[in-house]
Amino acid sequence: MTGLADEMFVALLEAAPDAMVCVGADGRIALVNAQVETLFGYRREELVGQPVEVLVPDAARDVHPRHRAVYVADPRPRPMGAGMELAGRRRDGSTFPAEISLSAIDTDRGILITAAVRDVAGRIADQAERERLRTEAERERMERKLQQSQRLESLGQLAGGVAHDFNNLLGVISNYAAFVREELAKDAGDVQWDSLRDDIRQVEKAAERAAGLTRQLLAFARREVLQPRVVNLNELILEVKQLLLRTLGEHVELVTTLGGSLHDVLADPGQLEQVLVNLAVNARDAMPGGGTLTIETGNVTLDAVAAATQVGIEPGQYACVRVSDTGTGIPKDVLDRVFEPFFTTKPKGEGTGLGLATAYGIISQAGGNLRIYSEQGLGTTVTILLPRTERQGEQAESAGPVPGSGKGIVALVVEDEPPMREVTRRLLSRHGYEVLAASCGQEAIEIAQAFPQDIHVLVTDVVMPQMLGKEVAEHITAMRPGIRVLFMSGYTQGVLAPQGVLEPGVSLIEKPFSEASLVRKMQDVLGARADG
Repeated sequence: MTGLADEMFVALLEAAPDAMVCVGADGRIALVNAQVETLFGYRREELVGQPVEVLVPDAARDVHPRHRAVYVADPRPRPMGAGMELAGRRRDGSTFPAEISLSAIDTDRGILITAAVRDVAGRIADQAERERLRTEAERERMERKLQQSQRLESLGQLAGGVAHDFNNLLGVISNYAAFVREELAKDAGDVQWDSLRDDIRQVEKAAERAAGLTRQLLAFARREVLQPRVVNLNELILEVKQLLLRTLGEHVELVTTLGGSLHDVLADPGQLEQVLVNLAVNARDAMPGGGTLTIETGNVTLDAVAAATQVGIEPGQYACVRVSDTGTGIPKDVLDRVFEPFFTTKPKGEGTGLGLATAYGIISQAGGNLRIYSEQGLGTTVTILLPRTERQGEQAESAGPVPGSGKGIVALVVEDEPPMREVTRRLLSRHGYEVLAASCGQEAIEIAQAFPQDIHVLVTDVVMPQMLGKEVAEHITAMRPGIRVLFMSGYTQGVLAPQGVLEPGVSLIEKPFSEASLVRKMQDVLGARADG
């Protein structure tokens, strides 16, 4: 370079925002700018003529000459040590993370390598802080989800416990009301009983509504015993479409977009229908002036990272259902509570607060996940994921003929609640069954040991003090191998179905039951006995 060029080069070097270190082919520092003094803590006269390794941390000093030689052999502008963590060494021995770019200039005194050095400690600190904040936000989000899940689990346990006693009471109320209605029907022409007949009808309707609420509580609590089968969600949506249209009304348009080759799932189809109806009711109420409800289906594959963002979900293949409306949306401060039972934003008397809670419980018990996204004024989207099943669907078998009377059939009824025990005894006796009644498991075993004739059916409550219904059945079937078993349940506590799914071959009637449903179930059990 000429003298003028030298002056221009030095001027440019001084104007550079980075620390600029010019090194000769021999590895000694030829020139530095003022930024070097600031960054490294040396005066420039201390550096000129020194090996450039004086600015290199001790750990990298031995290999640096070799790297420098490689660069001198092919001097092209490029970042130094791309992909590596580089550092500079200050005069006091401290180090700092650095970003270094290299370039080469031919001069009349030979090649001159220029290194632009930038301290990136601030940038790394900013990145670390952003990552910390992101991680903290994600942790807080997952903690909120976990806390919500734990809160819902606690509420579910409470709901299940209440349902057990409540179903026994409802069974007594509804059946005794039916007994009174029958007696009044004998005097059908007597108008003086008309008001009493109306009162009994109101009692029965109230009991039916209460039974429905209890079933929803058990579904939310994931304590309902399932009898699942292989379900294709596309087929189920088409089957329930007319019911959804009637639920929505004429002012809401229903659009279905069903994906092809949808994965089969293992679930209780009746419960899935209940989920869709509950979501449709919520959507309808959110669109009082009309709107569109869209149901979409498709397949989703979740890897470990995606699965980790959702509570209770494992990596794998899922069938997905998205239910979206164009309604008013849900405020953010409400979203965290929408799955709690009895929580509702609807006016008093217009909602039980069990719709979304029930849907959440049903999908969770089926091994899936239900998420909700909403923005005020933009509508709500509920996303349901259910795990793919490899089980093959079974053809429904037509029911064969079964005995229509209990005449000649001996039934041993085990129920610890006296009113419920008497109701069950009375219902069976009305249909010709000879009923032996026991108040606990031990008494039932003693009756089974002492009764001289055949006992054809054991009808036992599931949850009882001292001895559970399953244990009673095990003892009595061991004594009387030909006996059939019908379990009664208001809430099984996982006794019959630890995973919430009824085992094959187990017969169960859920409380509260009517006379007709009990007799039908008894006929099913006896029919199975006859077929067997």
